[in-house]
Amino acid sequence: MQAAAAAPLLVVLTGPTGSGKSHHALQLVQRLAGRVPIEIVSADSVQVYRGMDIGTAKPERAIRERVPHHLIDIRDPAEVYSAGDFVREASALITAIHLRGALPLLVGGTMLYLRALREGLATLPAASSDVRREIDAEAAVHGWAAMHQRLCRIDPQAAARIAPQDAQRIQRALEVHRLTGVALSQWHDRTQDKRASYRWLRYALWPDSRSGLRVGLEARFAAMMRAGLLDEVRRLYARGDLTAEHPSMRAVGYRQLWRYCANQLGLEAACTAAVNATAQLAKRQLTWLRRDREITTLRSEVVGIPERVAADILAALGA
Repeated sequence: MQAAAAAPLLVVLTGPTGSGKSHHALQLVQRLAGRVPIEIVSADSVQVYRGMDIGTAKPERAIRERVPHHLIDIRDPAEVYSAGDFVREASALITAIHLRGALPLLVGGTMLYLRALREGLATLPAASSDVRREIDAEAAVHGWAAMHQRLCRIDPQAAARIAPQDAQRIQRALEVHRLTGVALSQWHDRTQDKRASYRWLRYALWPDSRSGLRVGLEARFAAMMRAGLLDEVRRLYARGDLTAEHPSMRAVGYRQLWRYCANQLGLEAACTAAVNATAQLAKRQLTWLRRDREITTLRSEVVGIPERVAADILAALGA
């Protein structure tokens, strides 16, 4: 009897914001040049939007022309991009990359996307604009922290995974419950695990210290401001068709500078709030990763990370 073919290899490089994912990914591509062709698939929920370049730390266009990158600049900021969209589009890309004889490398820190691709995604009810307006109106009166407390009573498991300030995910969890009477966490329990679809090599970059990461995030945001982040947000604000409620404009950095453009915050306060929000995002990402017992953690400041991952890839491919 002929042995079954091994599942195709899929490599993931994730970690908190500011941990150097793109840098290490490009070093890995160079390390394997001439031996294993690699195409990068972004797993970043904000890099999908056109015109949002500086604040998302997108790889420069020249780099993207040299090394194939996917799922970058595929949506207008007025559009919504969901985990379901990511799973569908990333799955198709991964198949196409394998058929081209290349290796897909997922790079990004949107943990929900990566989990959905690996563990499956529940077939949730479609969004309801009427229910969302109701929830938004209630949040305008009581605040999103109170809505999060309401979610704690309805679905404590989902509430434990969602930050009290994450309005978009709180809204969706409450919406699903109102539409179906079933908690979002119960819907997720019905997902079909897809781990067997690939041979996974998964790595998480890990900062040496939280304080060091904070210093790095402050320096990174200052560099973004020097590179023109405020002008980037001003252009988005001036379009006239975007609001602070669009998912794209809720992204860290953009949300706080949007408030400056709307004369709701001074520039210094907006910058401080942006750095704080970025640090909070990194903390949530690290909390998510701590729960993953099967991912390989790599200290982000250690020399030799690309070499280590390249050796693992070559071993997995029998090269």
